[in-house]
Amino acid sequence: MSINAKVILVWIAVLVGTILLSASLYTVHETEQVIITQFGRPVGEPKVNSGLHFKLPFVQDVNRLEKRILPWDDEPAEMITLDRTRIIVDAFARWRIKDPTRFFLRLRELRRADSRLNDVLGSEIRNAVAERNFIEVIRTTVDRKPGVDLSGDNTTTNLSAWNPIKHGRSKIEGKIYTNAAPKLEEFGIELLNVRFKRLNYNQSVRNQIYQRMISERQQIAERFRSEGAEEAAKIIGTKTRDLQQIESEAYRKIQEIEGAADAQAANIYATAYNQSPEAVAFYEFVKTMETYKSALTNDTTLILSTDSEFFRYLKEMGLK
Repeated sequence: MSINAKVILVWIAVLVGTILLSASLYTVHETEQVIITQFGRPVGEPKVNSGLHFKLPFVQDVNRLEKRILPWDDEPAEMITLDRTRIIVDAFARWRIKDPTRFFLRLRELRRADSRLNDVLGSEIRNAVAERNFIEVIRTTVDRKPGVDLSGDNTTTNLSAWNPIKHGRSKIEGKIYTNAAPKLEEFGIELLNVRFKRLNYNQSVRNQIYQRMISERQQIAERFRSEGAEEAAKIIGTKTRDLQQIESEAYRKIQEIEGAADAQAANIYATAYNQSPEAVAFYEFVKTMETYKSALTNDTTLILSTDSEFFRYLKEMGLK
């Protein structure tokens, strides 16, 4: 065999070896887990450790699956609660492939896994929402007592007359997880959590709900204004009554004081002018002069007889 033929054979052997080696080696990324299949059926254990691995060339195939936590976020859906309230529920979940072999045999790819998640989680969310009242779905706290009824009645249509919460949103999410997780384990899926992202009224009834809320708040405000006006009227009435009572009492005391003062003055006058006949005559004269001063002005017209006692002192003085 010539040297050239040997070189060609060596290169052919190297090429074949390289092809066989490249077909036998494969790498596993840290975010992946690999299933090796032979004629379409899984063989061996899943490769979950990153690094370089070997397989039979041309006979076995490498099937790569995600190792990371994966999101599930379905489109918002309309649902009906136990109290017949139509709401839009937007939920999300987190999951990962726990059993790669089972996942590969049952689903093989993420697209089919998303479809299965939609079926299982969508059904469980719809069932959980249908078993509870709207207030239970939107509230997280439990053991909440009914709010104070500000409308003055006990009707259940009042927004502040809700029934006490016994479960709350967190427990409803936990129930969805408890019911859905075993069903997904059959597909090699580990469900990590389920949460409500957004809850809202249906758009067709949202405006009606808002108008009802506005109307109820306006009724409450009007009742507060009416009660305030009534209380103001009571205060004003009480003030007027108290003021009249105070003025009446003050006037009575004034009259008593003036009466006592007049009596005391009259007593003083009587004591002063009753000491002698001359004092009595002088008192009569002074009082008569005071009467003339107050009765006779520039605008006074009197028609009296000539023998009237009113002008007795004037007559005595020689004046007519």
